[in-house]
Order: sequence, then structure tokens, then C-alpha cells
Amino acid sequence: MQAKITIPYAVADFAQLRGRGFYYVDKTHFIPKLELYNAPVFLRPRRFGKSLWVSTLAYYYDINETERFDTLFGGTYIGSHPTAERNKYMVLRLDFSKLVLANSVDGLEKNFNDLLCPLLRGFVKGTYRYLRFFESFSFTDEQNASKMLGEIINRIQEERLPPLYILIDEYDNFTNQLLTAYKDPFYEEIITGDSFLCTFFKVIKGGIGEGSIRSCFCTGVLPVTMDDLTSGYNIAEILTLEPEFTEMLGFNHDEASEYLHYVLRKYDRNNSTFEEIWSLILNNYDGYRFLPNARPLFNSTILTYFFKKFAVNGGDIPDEMVDENLRTDIGWIRRLTLTLENAKEMLDALVIDDELIYSQPNLRSKFNKKKFFEKEFYPISLYYLGMTTLKNSFKMQLPNLTMRSIYMNYYNEMNQISDDARRFVPAYQRFIDDRQLEPVIENYFKEYLGQFPAQVFDKINENFVRCSCYEVMSRYLSNCYTFALEQNLPNGRADLVLTGIPGSTFHNDCRVVEFKYFKAKDASMVESLNAPRVEDVEQVNSYAVDINHQFPNYRIRTYVVYLAAGKVCKIWET
Repeated sequence: MQAKITIPYAVADFAQLRGRGFYYVDKTHFIPKLELYNAPVFLRPRRFGKSLWVSTLAYYYDINETERFDTLFGGTYIGSHPTAERNKYMVLRLDFSKLVLANSVDGLEKNFNDLLCPLLRGFVKGTYRYLRFFESFSFTDEQNASKMLGEIINRIQEERLPPLYILIDEYDNFTNQLLTAYKDPFYEEIITGDSFLCTFFKVIKGGIGEGSIRSCFCTGVLPVTMDDLTSGYNIAEILTLEPEFTEMLGFNHDEASEYLHYVLRKYDRNNSTFEEIWSLILNNYDGYRFLPNARPLFNSTILTYFFKKFAVNGGDIPDEMVDENLRTDIGWIRRLTLTLENAKEMLDALVIDDELIYSQPNLRSKFNKKKFFEKEFYPISLYYLGMTTLKNSFKMQLPNLTMRSIYMNYYNEMNQISDDARRFVPAYQRFIDDRQLEPVIENYFKEYLGQFPAQVFDKINENFVRCSCYEVMSRYLSNCYTFALEQNLPNGRADLVLTGIPGSTFHNDCRVVEFKYFKAKDASMVESLNAPRVEDVEQVNSYAVDINHQFPNYRIRTYVVYLAAGKVCKIWET
């Protein structure tokens, strides 16, 4: 009988997570550090665990949750090391991602008030919330969120009530939607002057200044809106790039490793080895670095998705390694680059060169909407969106295979490369029967690279070849193999490694491919070769030795592939 599934995918309520016995990666040791700030802002890409963290803070500080403290926080760091501020405040939690867009600024203001005013009414009049502090209190205007919040603050100050602790989740969700929808005039109007948004944050600023609000913690994706609100909210403290907060969201390797051990102990009926599944996870999900020297982080939602699918399948690897709901909207790239020429230049840098140069001071500079769309700021914009990550102090790169796939799809779209399955399926059907990789690579050369004009081959390189070959293969073999690009091994970096999925008929089948790319002028030389060069054979076989040392049960087959522009393709199994 399968164990109850306790992997908390799509669970963003801390009390529900704890009450139902879900696995919890303890981040509560960051709570004392947050208490040093009054207006902290913490930014991370989509689905990085922001809402769960907001929920955690809400239950920790809520004066209404005093009796449940041990139940909720027992066994956590903060449960054993509570601060003096535990369960001390009235908590107001707001979620701006629920704000509905409109076709006018007046419509946006109405939707803003329609979202927040009922929450503020419930805050003071709801039997569960804080009615006991607001007896005989009434609002003068229940249709204006800023006025309602101001009146709550006045009541707190006059009656010396417990201060407010405000949590705003996805503070910039609706403003970002305005930008991607090309509604720039609306955006400009709501972040300037006496707009409803500026006024709301001015009220918060005043409450913090007088002590009626203990803290306002904001999460979001981009710093753009916060920087544009400077005149109304110039007290914001951006913690995103502070080293002590780098790992507040996302899972580091130690946390992910412990999580995997838990999943294997409880749900794996196939008796998979830790090393095998860990290698799969590293190859597919690892890669986010938010400071040049920071430890790499996993996107917590993506990793939890994999663990839940693995658990539900009783130890079988899921057919789809990434939840489609997590794929970043390519609309951001279109909106950022503005012109086709800019888009192609940016894509060439990432897909062909595998790097994007950035200026480190720009990470910390003021980052308003004007800069967001300047060409030299593309790398910074993509970094905040989670579409690139830091490689070192000077260059960015794609964080993982998921993002490589997204960029390759967009690259193909920009270059009008057809992904019609009829071009590729026959070759993959044959592979399933005979397991011969050579026809699959020949198919990639003919049906994918064959669509490019001759001038493109002067720009592309081995990195482009391995990325694009992976993208095509993964469309049709993702239920048979997991993939690794430039896998780090003691003897170097293997271009492309296909590893059979545990529990499938491909388990222990491993293919290692070394690509060598030549320009068109070398086509005749490549054509004349009757065997691969000795050094290339030694190189790919050394990778096989490394893999076999770690996984002695793997049946490893190695290949050397020579490509000369779009003219010649030669493949040898070594």
C-alpha cells in the first residue's frame, strides 16, 4: 500500500502544510534577520516559494495565532528560538496578483479598491480577525482602500493597539502585466503623483514612520515598480542582493539532498540509488545563482513538482520533467527586446555563445521602467525574471535545461524553423525499435539544421549544436532518457549525455556524445575522414570511464559527431 503523499506541491498555506504533515524545508532561521528591517522587499522569479514564506510570516506574527504557536512551529528553528516579536501584531496580508486588469486607469483603481476594501472590512469586522480591537469603530468611506487603511492606522495610534504587520505578496504582478500588455501609459500614470497605488504606499510609509505599522514585507519579481514608486515609498529596503538573505527562498544542495532522501525512503518502490536520482536532478533543475559567489539554488516549486510526481508514480520518473505552468512567458523576451534585431542579438548571445555580459554595479543600481527596456540592461532584466543566472562576476548564462529549451523554442520561432513532427517522428520510431542513435543525429542534421540558410553556419558553434540537438531529442525521448549538457566529470565536460530513466526499459542505457563543429571551408576535410580523430575518441571515452566509475551498472555507448556547417555530418560509435 502506497504511503500518503506528503509532498506539498501547490500548498502555499503554512498552517495547512504543517497540519497535514507535509514535508517542510525549514527557512525560519531567517525570521530574526528580517526583524532588523521595517520595509523589506525581497524579489525572486515566479514560483520560487514566495507565497509560502509570506504565509509563514503571517502565522508567526499574528496575535490571533498565539495558542497554535507550538503546533505550527514545533520542530522548526524559530520554534526553539522564538523572538520577542512572536504573535505580537495584527497581520494584514494582501495579494496583488489577484488584481484584475482594466482598460483604463479608473477601471484599475476600481479593481484595486474592489480587491482590498473587502479585506480591510474583514480585518476590523470579521469575527476571526480583530473585531475585539475595533468595537464601535466604523469607516467613513468603505470604497477607498487608502482611506480605510489610514483610518485603521489612526485607530491603532489613538487606542495604542497592537501594531500592524503588513505582507504584500506579488506587489508588482499587475504592474508587470501592464508592461507586457504594452499599456505603458497606464503604468506611468499609476506610479506617479497622487495615483491610487502611490497613495496606498504613502499611507503605509506614514504608518511605519509613526510606529502604527511594525513592518511591511513585500515580495515580487522585479524592482521596477518599487523604484518608480520612490517618491511615495522611499523607505523600501531591497534585500534581494544581500548575501545573508540569498538562500531565504529556493533550496540549496543540502536542503534538496535531504528532501530527496526523504522521498526515496518513503515512496521509491524501484530501489533507485540516491546518486542516480541526484544526478538527474542536478542536470535538469540546478543552476540559479543570485550572487556571483553564492551557492547554487533549486527553484523550490519545480523541484517539489518533480518529487510529488515521483512519489505518486511510486518511484517512476515523470514523463514531463517540468510543470508547464512554470514555463516563463516568452512574452517578456518579446517585450524586452522591442525589435527583431535586438531579439536575435540577445538570443545569439545565449544560445550560441552561452553567455551574456553584464555590469555588476547594474544589479544594484536604480532600476526603473526606463532602464528596464534599455538594451544594456537586458541581462539584468532577464536575471530578475529568472531567465538567466549569474555565471561569474562578469557573465550570465542560462540556469538549467528547462530555460535552454524555452530559449531554443523562441530561437526557432524567430528564425522560422519548423518543428513539424512529421520531419522527426519516423527517425525516433525507428530508434525505439533498434536503439541506434546514428539515424537520430542524421535526422537532426537533415531536418533541423537543414532548414537554416547558409550564412547562419558562420555564426553557430558547438554550443549551439549541443543545445539544439538536445532540444529536438527531448521532444521525442523525454520519456526514455534524461539529458545533461556539458556534464561536469573528472576528465572534463561531456557535450551531451543521455541517461535511461529508472523504471523504464531504457534504464542503465547511457549514451555519451561529443560534437565537433567545423566551418564550411573545412567540409571537404571532414568528408574525407574515414574514422574519428584519435584525440576525440580518447576524449569521449574518458567521459565514459568517469560515468562508469560512478554508475558501474550503466551500459555506456559513446559517439563522436563531426558537423561541417550544413554540408557534412559524420557519426562514429567508438
